[in-house]
Amino acid sequence: TRAAPELTPARAHRIVQAATAPADDNTAAPRAPRDTIADEMMLRLTHDLRRLKQIASIQLKIAAKAEMLPAYRAWCDALLSADRADAGTAAEVLPTIMVWCIDTGDWMRALELADHVLRHDVALPARYARSAPALITEEIASAALKLQAAGKPFPFDVLDVVDGLTAGADMHDEIRAKLHKAIGFELAREADGRQGAEARPAIVAAIAALGRAQQLHDRVGAKTRMAQMEKLLAANLAAFPPPAPEGGESATQPSTDTNTAG
Repeated sequence: TRAAPELTPARAHRIVQAATAPADDNTAAPRAPRDTIADEMMLRLTHDLRRLKQIASIQLKIAAKAEMLPAYRAWCDALLSADRADAGTAAEVLPTIMVWCIDTGDWMRALELADHVLRHDVALPARYARSAPALITEEIASAALKLQAAGKPFPFDVLDVVDGLTAGADMHDEIRAKLHKAIGFELAREADGRQGAEARPAIVAAIAALGRAQQLHDRVGAKTRMAQMEKLLAANLAAFPPPAPEGGESATQPSTDTNTAG
């Protein structure tokens, strides 16, 4: 089996040039440099996947992926710069690297690649057995929930971007429920760190996210935290009542003039 070629600075430059070059539709013509580099990238990926398959430990797999990732950066950067999907020999490379970035916790890079994958409707390799939106949502939400369960924070911006990127995508309700639960937990953490009326927006947002999670999947495990937030909101309103409106009526009391239906 041929070994993957070493990634020197000169080769990285060639990869960028080849990946951004227009694809040659003339099948009778000699193979273009872009095709040659694509073959090399796919050879490298095949080699690395074989190596990963031989590793039993999840933690060692993650360490190996972190070690492998730099070799693919130039190719992926070039595809991002060209703003197009690669439908050729190396079509599996970029979506696989996106997954590895999620696995290694490189959230910003993962989201950069996820945006490309979703905008260009890039299919994931069959080995992942899920659609790209479902995998992105579930893997990042699961990583967040794992950290949160250990009492550690997870970047809220990452969860917010995932929610925006995958909005409207079809996936199992249980997967999206995980994301809303993670969002709710992070908002609740933010509320816990604030004082007085300044905590109220985060409390209200946390209740909404956790309620949505429960609505999507009643066994998602958000009820206890939601009850805590609802209790905190009641205490917050009692201690720091909203200012009365100009008419003088208390903002905490519903207007008797409101005509409600149902």
